[in-house]
Amino acid sequence: MAKDIEIKEIVPINLEGGTLVNGFPSSGITSAIATESLINTSNFELQANVDSDKFPPISIIKNGMPGYATKIFVNKDLKVGIFSSYLTLDVTMHRTAARMMLDWAEEKKCSTIVSSITVKGSNELEVFGVASTGNARGKLVENGIKMIDHATIPGISGVLLNEGAARGLDVIVLLVSSNKEIPDFKATSNLCETFSKIIPGMSCNLTKLENESKIIEEQLQQATQNTKDLGDHIYR
Repeated sequence: MAKDIEIKEIVPINLEGGTLVNGFPSSGITSAIATESLINTSNFELQANVDSDKFPPISIIKNGMPGYATKIFVNKDLKVGIFSSYLTLDVTMHRTAARMMLDWAEEKKCSTIVSSITVKGSNELEVFGVASTGNARGKLVENGIKMIDHATIPGISGVLLNEGAARGLDVIVLLVSSNKEIPDFKATSNLCETFSKIIPGMSCNLTKLENESKIIEEQLQQATQNTKDLGDHIYR
């Protein structure tokens, strides 16, 4: 496993045959909002903290309690694990984060890794997919998700695809189209609904999503700003 990032399991985690979801906001924060919403609307429990000496030193306070900025939430019944993060990692950490997830997915014998990015699109909002293996592409076809033949996938998602293909691991990256520079509810809800298509048993409560997405967006943006302010202070 990538040694620069440490996973501290609170309880033993069993994801054999299950799905791992990347919630790091490496290319826009729509994917982070969507994964955080899935956690809030489904039966997920905190089962691990993720930390690194190279992460910005920050604590996220929820309901008066401090917590790590990056965590793993697990739905034991569905065997789905989500890397949830309030940190927008520097690009120099993207390979390390992706390899850490790939190593951990192999260790836990996960069947599929799912990631997502936001791409600038037309007024017609859609979700497309790319995959690392023939088996993973079959999952896109089965669920009626359009595949794209030519694209550039940046950040953590791009590394997951490349190294997933090299290792023979099923990696799916969803590309959610948005015509706005900032996260919008329609793009987030489209992504959540697509997650629920390709992850068996997953559901998306759109009413709850609409109520919570703005709050989650504000929390993510606040954490990003605080991290930037901290960096400016340290290196001044």
